[in-house]
Amino acid sequence: MRGPDVQYGGVTLLASPEGGRYPSGNSLLISGTNRTVLVDASIEVHRRGGLSDAVDLVVISHAHEDHLAGLHLFPDLPVLAHPAEVGTVRSPEVLLAGFGMRSSEAGGFREQLRDTFHFSERQHVGTFEDGDVVDLGGRTLTVLHLPGHTAGHCGFLVEPDGFLFLGDIDLTSFGPYYGDLSSSLDDFLTSIGRLRDVDARWYGTSHQVGVLDDRQAFLDALDRFTAVVDRRDETLLRLLRQPRTLADVVAHRLVYRPHVRLPFVEAVERRTASLHLERLERHGLVVPTDGGYLAV
Repeated sequence: MRGPDVQYGGVTLLASPEGGRYPSGNSLLISGTNRTVLVDASIEVHRRGGLSDAVDLVVISHAHEDHLAGLHLFPDLPVLAHPAEVGTVRSPEVLLAGFGMRSSEAGGFREQLRDTFHFSERQHVGTFEDGDVVDLGGRTLTVLHLPGHTAGHCGFLVEPDGFLFLGDIDLTSFGPYYGDLSSSLDDFLTSIGRLRDVDARWYGTSHQVGVLDDRQAFLDALDRFTAVVDRRDETLLRLLRQPRTLADVVAHRLVYRPHVRLPFVEAVERRTASLHLERLERHGLVVPTDGGYLAV
């Protein structure tokens, strides 16, 4: 049984039994005097059967399956996403391609997209850009483009409540995820830096952490979250004390624990390892060798 929904001014966090742990996620309902917007159509939205007639508009922070699982319940509502996410919101095949999975890996995940996340083709998806303001009537939603997790990943600042939705800059101990082909480690770190300058009353995440109501607690959580990137670098440099191939690094795993057997794990590990290797090579800490890499 899920816990009670929690209200933050005009923002309602839709509680789930898993507390927002993947494949679940935290969705928001934001109500003004003229209309109500749903932020991210999670599995919890699917469980609730579409939230009756309360929603006038759906905005998507980014086009991952756990943020789209309830979208099929709103076939006639306008949906908005960043231009870099529109193709994925429209098509499960575009989402699959964005992970960079091998065909042997993609088959099972294609079934999950259909059966677990209820994700199907959608023709019409509108767009927003960084800085755009959605007027709900006495309440506004301002778009903050925060790329890195995906190319079009966005957060939202709700005023006058002072509620900042961080999306999948989710402050969990898992750390930053930048495992898609469109992901960027450098952009992720830049986005984290941007968030440090945004003052809010509440800081809400897509997963597990939920909502923080203290700015210093938020900044401390952001520091811990960012530190995972450095730990991955350190793990990689230790591993590369002797020459290793990319396949060796993938097998060692920088992101997931060895027991995790999700269909996209290998693809995420490949992309993450590649981004770290590129960054360390730029900084002169790693050099390519015949078929591999070595720390210097």
